[in-house]
Amino acid sequence: AKWFVGGKLNASYNCLDRHVIEGRGDRIAYYFEGEPGDTRTITYAQMLVEVKKAANALIEIGIKAGDRVAIYMPMIPQLAIAMLACARIGAVHNIVFGGFSAQSIADRIQDANCKWVITADGNYRGDKPLHLKKIMDDALANCPSVKKCVVFNHSNFEITMQPDRDVMWTEIIKGVSQKHEADAMDAEDPLFILYTSGSTGKPKGVLHTTAGYMVWAAYTFVNVFQYKPGDVFWCT
Repeated sequence: AKWFVGGKLNASYNCLDRHVIEGRGDRIAYYFEGEPGDTRTITYAQMLVEVKKAANALIEIGIKAGDRVAIYMPMIPQLAIAMLACARIGAVHNIVFGGFSAQSIADRIQDANCKWVITADGNYRGDKPLHLKKIMDDALANCPSVKKCVVFNHSNFEITMQPDRDVMWTEIIKGVSQKHEADAMDAEDPLFILYTSGSTGKPKGVLHTTAGYMVWAAYTFVNVFQYKPGDVFWCT
């Protein structure tokens, strides 16, 4: 199946820019509540600024359209920011569940041929600390193709940084421009790769293209969730 062949659009623009342009910038885009009870509220306008900065930072470290980027993070705002920043510049994101083992991560990174990784120091599941960077380090020992690993400090866990490969999110975001025009992507350009669990064999990478996925998401919110303006969609 192919959708709107020859059409041009951008998922990040549709998620953020159009709402700000149409006067909805002050609306809440994101209510965040973390495991220890930390909370944060982000408007569409604030989210757009963060995503534009992240997009510029990803470009600065060499990521370009078509590159595959593995994301292994907790359920924090920076996860959504990283996804939308990748979509904004045409990079293909590959999200790996933040509870998978080092081998599971390595398998997915290698299968998708990811050369870039975004992760975090760690997070908590209940009272249990989960050291994501340590798990990622073990995975990357078997992934020589990875050029850079971006690390977001979420829980202030002690981490080991590998020179020439690892960079802190705060460092690459520092001083970057808050201006960025979303790249026009072809309707059939890849948006992201999501792998099956692997419970029935080797994990299979499912490739979602830009327009097809956006149609599905919009259709689902209108007809399945029956979303109305002002409703809050809860994802846990």
